Amino acid sequence: MNFDYRFPYATPRLPVFARNLVSTSHPAAASAGVRMLLAGGNAVDAAIACAAAMTVVEPVSNGLGSDAFCILWDGERLHGLNAAGRAPAAWTREYFAGKYGDAARTPPKRGVDSVTVPGAVAGWVALSERFGKLPFADLMAPAIELAERGYVVPPVVGWKWAAPVAELQGQPGFAQAFLPHGRAPHIGELFRFPGAARTLRRIAETRGEDYYRGEIAAAAVRFLREQGAVISEADFAGCAAEWVEPIATGYRGHELHQMPPSGQGLAALIALGLLRRFDLGSLPVDGADAQHLQIEAMKLAFADVYRYVADPASMEVTPEQMLDESYLEQRARLIDPRRAQVFEAGTPGDVHRRGGTIYLTAADERGMMVSFIQSNYMGFGSGVVVPDWGLSLHNRGHGFSLDAASPNVVAPGKRPFHTIIPGFLTRDGQPQMSFGVMGANMQPQGQMQTLVRLLDHGQNPQAACDAPRWRFNSGLSINVEAAMDPQVVAELERRGHRTEAIRDSYQDFGAGQFVWRLGDPAAEGYVAASDPRRDGQAVGC
Repeated sequence: MNFDYRFPYATPRLPVFARNLVSTSHPAAASAGVRMLLAGGNAVDAAIACAAAMTVVEPVSNGLGSDAFCILWDGERLHGLNAAGRAPAAWTREYFAGKYGDAARTPPKRGVDSVTVPGAVAGWVALSERFGKLPFADLMAPAIELAERGYVVPPVVGWKWAAPVAELQGQPGFAQAFLPHGRAPHIGELFRFPGAARTLRRIAETRGEDYYRGEIAAAAVRFLREQGAVISEADFAGCAAEWVEPIATGYRGHELHQMPPSGQGLAALIALGLLRRFDLGSLPVDGADAQHLQIEAMKLAFADVYRYVADPASMEVTPEQMLDESYLEQRARLIDPRRAQVFEAGTPGDVHRRGGTIYLTAADERGMMVSFIQSNYMGFGSGVVVPDWGLSLHNRGHGFSLDAASPNVVAPGKRPFHTIIPGFLTRDGQPQMSFGVMGANMQPQGQMQTLVRLLDHGQNPQAACDAPRWRFNSGLSINVEAAMDPQVVAELERRGHRTEAIRDSYQDFGAGQFVWRLGDPAAEGYVAASDPRRDGQAVGC
Protein backbone atom coordinates (compact mmCIF):
# COMPACT_ATOMS: atom_id res chain seq x y z
CA MET A 1 0.00 0.00 0.00
CA ASN A 2 1.45 3.37 -1.04
CA PHE A 3 0.11 5.87 1.48
CA ASP A 4 -0.22 9.59 0.89
CA TYR A 5 2.04 11.15 3.54
CA ARG A 6 0.59 14.63 3.27
CA PHE A 7 -1.44 15.67 6.30
CA PRO A 8 -4.74 17.39 5.46
CA TYR A 9 -5.90 17.62 9.09
CA ALA A 10 -4.40 19.28 12.12
CA THR A 11 -2.62 16.77 14.37
CA PRO A 12 -1.85 18.59 17.62
CA ARG A 13 0.65 17.04 19.99
CA LEU A 14 0.29 16.88 23.74
CA PRO A 15 3.10 17.81 26.16
CA VAL A 16 4.98 14.92 27.79
CA PHE A 17 5.54 14.74 31.57
CA ALA A 18 8.31 12.64 33.19
CA ARG A 19 11.22 12.70 35.61
CA ASN A 20 13.67 11.84 32.81
CA LEU A 21 13.08 13.25 29.33
CA VAL A 22 14.61 13.38 25.88
CA SER A 23 13.19 15.48 23.06
CA THR A 24 14.56 15.25 19.51
CA SER A 25 13.45 15.58 15.90
CA HIS A 26 13.57 11.81 15.26
CA PRO A 27 11.95 9.05 17.38
CA ALA A 28 14.82 6.60 16.94
CA ALA A 29 17.27 9.15 18.34
CA ALA A 30 14.96 9.85 21.28
CA SER A 31 14.88 6.12 21.96
CA ALA A 32 18.69 6.01 21.89
CA GLY A 33 18.77 8.65 24.62
CA VAL A 34 16.18 6.88 26.74
CA ARG A 35 18.22 3.66 26.49
CA MET A 36 21.12 5.46 28.15
CA LEU A 37 18.89 6.80 30.94
CA LEU A 38 17.44 3.35 31.59
CA ALA A 39 20.99 1.92 31.71
CA GLY A 40 21.88 4.28 34.56
CA GLY A 41 23.29 7.10 32.48
CA ASN A 42 22.59 10.78 32.95
CA ALA A 43 21.29 13.54 30.67
CA VAL A 44 24.73 14.05 29.11
CA ASP A 45 24.97 10.36 28.20
CA ALA A 46 21.49 10.56 26.71
CA ALA A 47 22.32 13.68 24.71
CA ILE A 48 25.51 12.17 23.24
CA ALA A 49 23.70 8.97 22.24
CA CYS A 50 20.96 11.07 20.63
CA ALA A 51 23.48 13.21 18.78
CA ALA A 52 25.32 10.19 17.39
CA ALA A 53 22.05 8.57 16.31
CA MET A 54 20.89 11.79 14.64
CA THR A 55 23.90 11.72 12.28
CA VAL A 56 22.47 8.48 10.90
CA VAL A 57 18.70 9.03 10.91
CA GLU A 58 18.56 12.68 9.85
CA PRO A 59 21.54 13.02 7.50
CA VAL A 60 20.00 15.96 5.65
CA SER A 61 20.47 18.13 8.73
CA ASN A 62 23.64 16.83 10.35
CA GLY A 63 26.29 14.16 9.97
CA LEU A 64 29.56 12.80 11.25
CA GLY A 65 31.22 15.90 9.78
CA SER A 66 29.17 18.48 11.71
CA ASP A 67 29.85 21.21 14.26
CA ALA A 68 28.03 21.41 17.60
CA PHE A 69 27.36 23.63 20.63
CA CYS A 70 26.01 22.79 24.08
CA ILE A 71 24.77 24.58 27.18
CA LEU A 72 24.24 22.34 30.19
CA TRP A 73 23.23 22.59 33.83
CA ASP A 74 25.31 20.13 35.82
CA GLY A 75 23.12 20.33 38.93
CA GLU A 76 24.89 23.39 40.32
CA ARG A 77 25.87 25.75 37.48
CA LEU A 78 25.79 26.36 33.73
CA HIS A 79 28.54 25.40 31.31
CA GLY A 80 28.97 26.18 27.61
CA LEU A 81 30.81 23.98 25.11
CA ASN A 82 31.94 25.30 21.73
CA ALA A 83 32.57 22.35 19.40
CA ALA A 84 32.91 24.36 16.20
CA GLY A 85 35.89 23.59 14.01
CA ARG A 86 38.33 26.10 12.53
CA ALA A 87 39.50 27.10 9.08
CA PRO A 88 42.41 25.19 7.56
CA ALA A 89 45.81 26.85 7.99
CA ALA A 90 46.01 27.48 4.23
CA TRP A 91 42.73 29.43 4.04
CA THR A 92 43.36 33.10 3.24
CA ARG A 93 41.60 35.73 1.13
CA GLU A 94 44.35 35.27 -1.43
CA TYR A 95 43.69 31.53 -1.65
CA PHE A 96 40.01 32.04 -2.51
CA ALA A 97 40.66 35.01 -4.81
CA GLY A 98 43.21 32.98 -6.77
CA LYS A 99 40.83 30.07 -7.14
CA TYR A 100 37.45 31.80 -7.51
CA GLY A 101 38.31 35.35 -8.59
CA ASP A 102 38.33 38.72 -6.88
CA ALA A 103 34.55 39.07 -7.25
CA ALA A 104 33.82 36.19 -4.85
CA ARG A 105 32.22 37.50 -1.65
CA THR A 106 32.33 34.27 0.38
CA PRO A 107 33.88 30.82 0.12
CA PRO A 108 31.73 28.53 -2.04
CA LYS A 109 28.40 27.23 -0.82
CA ARG A 110 29.17 23.58 -1.65
CA GLY A 111 32.18 21.41 -2.34
CA VAL A 112 35.54 20.85 -0.68
CA ASP A 113 36.39 24.53 -0.25
CA SER A 114 33.40 25.00 2.04
CA VAL A 115 34.68 22.46 4.59
CA THR A 116 36.26 23.59 7.86
CA VAL A 117 37.43 21.00 10.40
CA PRO A 118 34.32 19.30 11.89
CA GLY A 119 34.07 19.73 15.65
CA ALA A 120 31.03 17.70 16.76
CA VAL A 121 32.88 14.47 17.59
CA ALA A 122 35.35 16.45 19.73
CA GLY A 123 32.31 17.88 21.51
CA TRP A 124 30.87 14.43 22.23
CA VAL A 125 34.18 13.33 23.75
CA ALA A 126 34.59 16.47 25.85
CA LEU A 127 31.06 16.16 27.25
CA SER A 128 31.51 12.49 28.07
CA GLU A 129 34.89 12.96 29.74
CA ARG A 130 33.72 15.78 31.99
CA PHE A 131 30.12 14.86 32.82
CA GLY A 132 29.20 11.42 31.48
CA LYS A 133 28.63 8.31 33.60
CA LEU A 134 28.51 5.48 31.06
CA PRO A 135 31.44 4.18 28.97
CA PHE A 136 31.79 6.26 25.80
CA ALA A 137 31.53 3.20 23.55
CA ASP A 138 28.08 2.42 25.00
CA LEU A 139 26.84 5.82 23.83
CA MET A 140 27.72 4.99 20.22
CA ALA A 141 25.98 1.59 20.24
CA PRO A 142 22.45 2.72 19.22
CA ALA A 143 23.81 4.78 16.30
CA ILE A 144 25.94 1.86 15.11
CA GLU A 145 22.90 -0.44 15.21
CA LEU A 146 20.79 2.05 13.25
CA ALA A 147 23.50 2.44 10.62
CA GLU A 148 24.09 -1.31 10.22
CA ARG A 149 20.51 -2.60 10.43
CA GLY A 150 18.96 0.41 8.76
CA TYR A 151 15.89 2.47 9.55
CA VAL A 152 12.70 3.42 7.76
CA VAL A 153 12.80 6.95 6.33
CA PRO A 154 10.06 9.15 7.84
CA PRO A 155 8.04 11.83 5.96
CA VAL A 156 9.86 15.10 6.68
CA VAL A 157 13.32 13.60 6.32
CA GLY A 158 12.20 11.92 3.09
CA TRP A 159 10.88 15.15 1.58
CA LYS A 160 14.02 17.07 2.46
CA TRP A 161 16.34 14.28 1.32
CA ALA A 162 14.94 14.47 -2.20
CA ALA A 163 14.98 18.27 -2.47
CA PRO A 164 18.73 18.98 -3.01
CA VAL A 165 19.58 15.90 -5.10
CA ALA A 166 19.89 17.79 -8.39
CA GLU A 167 22.28 20.28 -6.77
CA LEU A 168 24.42 17.77 -4.88
CA GLN A 169 24.49 14.55 -6.89
CA GLY A 170 27.75 15.57 -8.58
CA GLN A 171 29.60 16.30 -5.34
CA PRO A 172 32.34 13.79 -4.46
CA GLY A 173 30.96 10.75 -2.66
CA PHE A 174 27.40 12.08 -2.34
CA ALA A 175 25.61 9.65 -4.68
CA GLN A 176 27.44 6.63 -3.26
CA ALA A 177 26.33 7.50 0.27
CA PHE A 178 22.88 9.03 -0.11
CA LEU A 179 21.36 7.92 -3.41
CA PRO A 180 20.75 4.17 -3.13
CA HIS A 181 19.29 2.85 -6.40
CA GLY A 182 20.35 6.14 -8.01
CA ARG A 183 17.78 8.25 -6.14
CA ALA A 184 16.85 9.52 -2.71
CA PRO A 185 15.11 6.86 -0.59
CA HIS A 186 11.34 7.00 -0.56
CA ILE A 187 9.27 7.64 2.56
CA GLY A 188 8.78 4.28 4.28
CA GLU A 189 11.85 2.75 2.61
CA LEU A 190 14.68 1.11 4.56
CA PHE A 191 18.04 2.92 4.43
CA ARG A 192 21.32 1.41 5.62
CA PHE A 193 24.50 3.40 6.17
CA PRO A 194 27.43 0.95 6.51
CA GLY A 195 30.10 3.59 6.02
CA ALA A 196 28.80 5.58 8.99
CA ALA A 197 28.70 2.37 11.06
CA ARG A 198 32.39 1.81 10.31
CA THR A 199 33.28 5.35 11.38
CA LEU A 200 31.14 5.20 14.50
CA ARG A 201 32.83 1.95 15.55
CA ARG A 202 36.27 3.54 15.24
CA ILE A 203 35.06 6.60 17.17
CA ALA A 204 33.71 4.29 19.89
CA GLU A 205 36.86 2.18 20.11
CA THR A 206 39.26 5.15 20.26
CA ARG A 207 37.07 7.71 22.11
CA GLY A 208 37.25 9.92 19.03
CA GLU A 209 41.04 9.88 18.76
CA ASP A 210 40.98 8.12 15.38
CA TYR A 211 38.65 10.81 14.00
CA TYR A 212 41.23 13.57 14.46
CA ARG A 213 44.61 11.83 14.61
CA GLY A 214 44.16 8.39 13.05
CA GLU A 215 42.79 6.43 10.13
CA ILE A 216 39.56 8.44 9.77
CA ALA A 217 41.40 11.75 9.67
CA ALA A 218 43.92 10.40 7.15
CA ALA A 219 41.16 9.08 4.88
CA ALA A 220 39.23 12.36 5.05
CA VAL A 221 42.27 14.52 4.30
CA ARG A 222 43.48 12.25 1.50
CA PHE A 223 40.07 12.32 -0.20
CA LEU A 224 39.58 16.07 0.20
CA ARG A 225 43.02 16.87 -1.18
CA GLU A 226 42.40 14.57 -4.15
CA GLN A 227 39.41 16.82 -4.90
CA GLY A 228 41.51 19.99 -4.69
CA ALA A 229 41.18 21.02 -1.03
CA VAL A 230 44.10 22.36 1.04
CA ILE A 231 43.01 20.99 4.43
CA SER A 232 45.70 18.95 6.21
CA GLU A 233 46.06 16.24 8.84
CA ALA A 234 47.56 18.92 11.11
CA ASP A 235 44.32 20.89 10.77
CA PHE A 236 42.36 17.85 11.98
CA ALA A 237 44.83 17.07 14.75
CA GLY A 238 44.55 20.61 16.11
CA CYS A 239 40.78 20.44 16.63
CA ALA A 240 39.58 20.71 20.23
CA ALA A 241 36.26 21.60 21.83
CA GLU A 242 36.37 24.65 24.12
CA TRP A 243 34.58 25.22 27.43
CA VAL A 244 33.18 28.76 27.60
CA GLU A 245 30.93 30.89 29.80
CA PRO A 246 27.45 31.50 28.37
CA ILE A 247 26.21 35.09 28.02
CA ALA A 248 22.78 36.19 29.23
CA THR A 249 20.12 38.86 29.52
CA GLY A 250 17.04 39.16 31.72
CA TYR A 251 13.45 38.90 30.55
CA ARG A 252 10.25 38.85 32.66
CA GLY A 253 11.97 37.60 35.80
CA HIS A 254 14.02 34.98 33.91
CA GLU A 255 17.47 34.92 32.34
CA LEU A 256 18.05 33.69 28.80
CA HIS A 257 21.52 32.19 28.28
CA GLN A 258 23.27 31.83 24.94
CA MET A 259 26.67 30.80 23.65
CA PRO A 260 29.06 33.70 23.10
CA PRO A 261 30.23 34.62 19.55
CA SER A 262 30.97 33.53 16.90
CA GLY A 263 27.37 32.28 17.13
CA GLN A 264 24.29 34.44 16.60
CA GLY A 265 22.83 33.88 20.08
CA LEU A 266 23.33 37.60 20.76
CA ALA A 267 20.44 38.27 18.36
CA ALA A 268 17.95 36.58 20.71
CA LEU A 269 19.39 38.41 23.72
CA ILE A 270 19.28 41.82 22.02
CA ALA A 271 15.73 41.30 20.76
CA LEU A 272 14.46 40.36 24.22
CA GLY A 273 16.40 43.26 25.73
CA LEU A 274 14.46 45.57 23.43
CA LEU A 275 11.08 43.87 23.98
CA ARG A 276 11.19 44.05 27.76
CA ARG A 277 10.61 47.79 27.30
CA PHE A 278 7.13 47.05 25.91
CA ASP A 279 4.10 45.55 27.70
CA LEU A 280 3.57 42.59 25.42
CA GLY A 281 1.49 40.78 28.02
CA SER A 282 -1.27 43.37 27.63
CA LEU A 283 -1.55 42.69 23.88
CA PRO A 284 -3.40 39.76 22.23
CA VAL A 285 -0.89 36.94 21.88
CA ASP A 286 -1.57 36.36 18.17
CA GLY A 287 -2.48 39.95 17.29
CA ALA A 288 -0.69 42.26 14.86
CA ASP A 289 0.48 44.66 17.60
CA ALA A 290 2.48 41.97 19.43
CA GLN A 291 3.83 40.42 16.22
CA HIS A 292 4.89 43.80 14.80
CA LEU A 293 6.90 44.72 17.90
CA GLN A 294 8.68 41.38 17.84
CA ILE A 295 9.52 41.69 14.14
CA GLU A 296 10.96 45.18 14.60
CA ALA A 297 13.02 44.10 17.62
CA MET A 298 14.39 41.18 15.64
CA LYS A 299 15.38 43.47 12.75
CA LEU A 300 17.33 45.72 15.10
CA ALA A 301 19.06 42.72 16.66
CA PHE A 302 20.11 41.26 13.32
CA ALA A 303 21.37 44.63 12.08
CA ASP A 304 23.96 44.66 14.88
CA VAL A 305 24.71 40.93 14.87
CA TYR A 306 25.42 40.78 11.14
CA ARG A 307 27.65 43.84 11.42
CA TYR A 308 29.70 42.95 14.50
CA VAL A 309 29.58 39.23 15.40
CA ALA A 310 32.53 37.06 14.38
CA ASP A 311 35.26 35.00 16.02
CA PRO A 312 35.71 36.87 19.34
CA ALA A 313 39.34 37.71 18.56
CA SER A 314 38.19 39.68 15.50
CA MET A 315 35.22 41.56 16.96
CA GLU A 316 35.32 45.37 17.19
CA VAL A 317 32.91 45.45 20.16
CA THR A 318 32.13 43.09 23.02
CA PRO A 319 28.88 41.25 23.76
CA GLU A 320 28.62 43.34 26.94
CA GLN A 321 28.66 46.54 24.88
CA MET A 322 25.98 45.15 22.54
CA LEU A 323 23.79 44.33 25.57
CA ASP A 324 24.45 47.56 27.44
CA GLU A 325 21.18 48.89 28.92
CA SER A 326 21.73 52.43 27.73
CA TYR A 327 22.45 51.21 24.23
CA LEU A 328 19.38 48.94 24.18
CA GLU A 329 17.23 51.82 25.42
CA GLN A 330 18.54 53.99 22.59
CA ARG A 331 17.81 51.27 20.01
CA ALA A 332 14.34 50.50 21.41
CA ARG A 333 13.29 54.12 20.86
CA LEU A 334 13.71 53.53 17.11
CA ILE A 335 10.74 51.14 17.06
CA ASP A 336 7.52 52.68 15.72
CA PRO A 337 4.54 50.57 16.94
CA ARG A 338 2.56 51.48 13.80
CA ARG A 339 5.14 51.32 11.01
CA ALA A 340 7.63 48.78 9.68
CA GLN A 341 11.15 50.09 9.10
CA VAL A 342 14.52 49.10 7.67
CA PHE A 343 17.23 49.41 10.33
CA GLU A 344 20.98 49.89 10.04
CA ALA A 345 23.53 48.70 12.58
CA GLY A 346 24.05 50.92 15.59
CA THR A 347 27.32 51.81 17.32
CA PRO A 348 27.55 49.77 20.54
CA GLY A 349 30.30 51.05 22.77
CA ASP A 350 29.53 54.70 22.07
CA VAL A 351 27.05 54.70 24.96
CA HIS A 352 28.74 53.94 28.20
CA ARG A 353 20.42 31.17 5.54
CA ARG A 354 18.07 27.97 4.92
CA GLY A 355 19.25 25.39 7.27
CA GLY A 356 20.35 21.91 8.04
CA THR A 357 20.45 21.52 11.81
CA ILE A 358 19.25 19.20 14.57
CA TYR A 359 18.49 20.25 18.11
CA LEU A 360 17.92 17.96 21.08
CA THR A 361 17.48 18.36 24.79
CA ALA A 362 17.69 15.90 27.69
CA ALA A 363 17.01 16.16 31.42
CA ASP A 364 17.29 13.68 34.26
CA GLU A 365 15.83 13.23 37.74
CA ARG A 366 19.11 14.29 39.36
CA GLY A 367 18.63 17.76 37.88
CA MET A 368 21.05 17.71 34.96
CA MET A 369 19.70 19.45 31.84
CA VAL A 370 21.38 19.51 28.42
CA SER A 371 20.71 21.87 25.50
CA PHE A 372 22.56 20.54 22.44
CA ILE A 373 22.62 21.56 18.79
CA GLN A 374 24.48 19.94 15.89
CA SER A 375 24.54 20.94 12.24
CA ASN A 376 25.99 20.44 8.79
CA TYR A 377 24.73 24.00 8.00
CA MET A 378 22.76 23.72 4.75
CA GLY A 379 20.99 20.51 3.78
CA PHE A 380 23.70 17.82 3.51
CA GLY A 381 26.31 20.52 4.13
CA SER A 382 29.08 20.64 1.54
CA GLY A 383 27.59 17.63 -0.25
CA VAL A 384 31.01 15.96 0.05
CA VAL A 385 31.06 12.49 1.63
CA VAL A 386 34.26 10.54 2.29
CA PRO A 387 33.76 7.19 0.50
CA ASP A 388 33.43 4.04 2.61
CA TRP A 389 33.35 6.10 5.83
CA GLY A 390 29.92 7.76 5.63
CA LEU A 391 31.63 10.99 6.66
CA SER A 392 29.27 13.71 5.39
CA LEU A 393 31.08 17.04 5.73
CA HIS A 394 29.49 20.36 6.63
CA ASN A 395 29.88 23.63 4.70
CA ARG A 396 30.53 26.03 7.60
CA GLY A 397 33.31 27.68 5.62
CA HIS A 398 30.62 29.36 3.53
CA GLY A 399 29.89 31.43 6.65
CA PHE A 400 33.14 33.40 6.21
CA SER A 401 33.39 36.69 4.35
CA LEU A 402 36.05 37.51 1.76
CA ASP A 403 35.69 41.23 2.47
CA ALA A 404 38.89 42.44 4.13
CA ALA A 405 36.90 45.01 6.13
CA SER A 406 34.57 42.44 7.67
CA PRO A 407 35.29 41.14 11.19
CA ASN A 408 34.22 37.77 9.77
CA VAL A 409 36.85 37.73 7.02
CA VAL A 410 38.41 34.32 6.45
CA ALA A 411 41.76 33.62 8.10
CA PRO A 412 43.82 30.54 9.06
CA GLY A 413 42.57 28.80 12.20
CA LYS A 414 39.58 31.12 12.57
CA ARG A 415 36.01 30.09 13.38
CA PRO A 416 33.32 31.38 10.98
CA PHE A 417 30.08 33.12 11.91
CA HIS A 418 27.75 30.40 13.21
CA THR A 419 23.97 30.19 13.06
CA ILE A 420 23.37 27.33 15.52
CA ILE A 421 22.45 28.39 19.06
CA PRO A 422 21.29 26.20 21.95
CA GLY A 423 19.16 28.13 24.44
CA PHE A 424 18.83 27.83 28.21
CA LEU A 425 16.47 29.65 30.59
CA THR A 426 17.01 30.15 34.31
CA ARG A 427 15.03 31.88 37.09
CA ASP A 428 16.73 33.25 40.21
CA GLY A 429 19.87 31.35 39.28
CA GLN A 430 18.09 27.99 38.99
CA PRO A 431 17.39 26.02 35.79
CA GLN A 432 13.99 26.52 34.19
CA MET A 433 14.08 25.36 30.56
CA SER A 434 16.45 23.74 28.09
CA PHE A 435 15.36 24.53 24.53
CA GLY A 436 16.24 25.44 20.97
CA VAL A 437 14.66 26.17 17.60
CA MET A 438 16.48 24.95 14.47
CA GLY A 439 16.74 26.66 11.12
CA ALA A 440 19.53 29.11 10.12
CA ASN A 441 18.57 32.70 11.01
CA MET A 442 15.19 31.40 12.22
CA GLN A 443 16.89 30.21 15.40
CA PRO A 444 16.97 33.47 17.42
CA GLN A 445 13.63 34.45 15.88
CA GLY A 446 12.02 31.18 16.92
CA GLN A 447 13.51 31.37 20.40
CA MET A 448 12.23 34.90 20.87
CA GLN A 449 8.71 34.13 19.60
CA THR A 450 8.30 31.06 21.81
CA LEU A 451 9.69 32.82 24.90
CA VAL A 452 7.20 35.67 24.47
CA ARG A 453 4.40 33.10 24.34
CA LEU A 454 5.69 31.29 27.42
CA LEU A 455 6.66 34.24 29.61
CA ASP A 456 4.35 37.05 28.51
CA HIS A 457 1.25 34.98 27.80
CA GLY A 458 1.63 31.79 29.84
CA GLN A 459 1.18 29.36 26.94
CA ASN A 460 2.41 25.82 27.70
CA PRO A 461 5.58 24.66 25.93
CA GLN A 462 3.78 22.52 23.34
CA ALA A 463 1.34 25.31 22.44
CA ALA A 464 4.19 27.83 22.18
CA CYS A 465 6.00 25.34 19.94
CA ASP A 466 2.94 24.70 17.74
CA ALA A 467 1.90 28.34 17.21
CA PRO A 468 2.27 29.95 13.75
CA ARG A 469 5.56 31.77 13.26
CA TRP A 470 6.93 34.52 11.09
CA ARG A 471 10.47 34.84 9.77
CA PHE A 472 12.30 38.07 9.01
CA ASN A 473 14.47 37.92 5.87
CA SER A 474 15.88 41.36 5.08
CA GLY A 475 14.66 44.91 4.58
CA LEU A 476 10.87 44.85 4.99
CA SER A 477 10.51 41.22 3.84
CA ILE A 478 9.04 38.59 6.14
CA ASN A 479 7.67 35.10 5.59
CA VAL A 480 4.56 34.09 7.51
CA GLU A 481 3.43 30.57 8.16
CA ALA A 482 0.33 29.68 6.14
CA ALA A 483 -1.62 28.98 9.35
CA MET A 484 -1.27 32.58 10.56
CA ASP A 485 -4.55 34.55 10.80
CA PRO A 486 -5.09 36.30 7.42
CA GLN A 487 -6.42 39.42 9.20
CA VAL A 488 -3.20 39.68 11.20
CA VAL A 489 -1.15 39.27 8.03
CA ALA A 490 -3.21 41.99 6.31
CA GLU A 491 -2.59 44.38 9.22
CA LEU A 492 1.13 43.68 9.13
CA GLU A 493 1.11 44.51 5.43
CA ARG A 494 -0.78 47.74 6.13
CA ARG A 495 2.06 48.74 8.49
CA GLY A 496 4.60 48.24 5.72
CA HIS A 497 5.75 44.64 6.11
CA ARG A 498 6.14 42.79 2.82
CA THR A 499 4.76 39.36 3.59
CA GLU A 500 4.85 36.03 1.80
CA ALA A 501 2.86 33.07 3.11
CA ILE A 502 4.87 29.83 3.09
CA ARG A 503 3.46 26.32 3.46
CA ASP A 504 6.83 24.58 3.88
CA SER A 505 7.11 24.97 7.64
CA TYR A 506 10.26 22.82 7.95
CA GLN A 507 12.27 24.93 5.55
CA ASP A 508 11.30 28.42 6.63
CA PHE A 509 10.13 28.34 10.24
CA GLY A 510 12.45 25.95 12.02
CA ALA A 511 11.54 23.33 14.58
CA GLY A 512 11.99 23.30 18.33
CA GLN A 513 12.42 20.98 21.28
CA PHE A 514 11.63 22.14 24.83
CA VAL A 515 12.07 20.73 28.35
CA TRP A 516 10.62 22.86 31.17
CA ARG A 517 11.46 22.04 34.80
CA LEU A 518 8.32 21.82 36.96
CA GLY A 519 10.06 21.70 40.35
CA ASP A 520 12.19 19.12 42.12
CA PRO A 521 13.17 16.78 39.26
CA ALA A 522 13.00 13.69 41.46
CA ALA A 523 9.46 14.51 42.60
CA GLU A 524 7.73 16.74 40.05
CA GLY A 525 9.95 16.23 37.01
CA TYR A 526 9.64 18.08 33.72
CA VAL A 527 7.23 18.82 30.87
CA ALA A 528 8.52 18.51 27.31
CA ALA A 529 7.41 19.55 23.85
CA SER A 530 8.52 18.48 20.38
CA ASP A 531 7.84 20.50 17.24
CA PRO A 532 5.29 19.02 14.77
CA ARG A 533 7.25 20.58 11.90
CA ARG A 534 9.62 17.60 12.02
CA ASP A 535 9.37 13.84 12.60
CA GLY A 536 10.46 13.85 16.24
CA GLN A 537 8.97 13.39 19.65
CA ALA A 538 9.58 13.83 23.35
CA VAL A 539 10.04 10.58 25.29
CA GLY A 540 10.09 10.14 29.06
CA CYS A 541 11.00 7.41 31.49
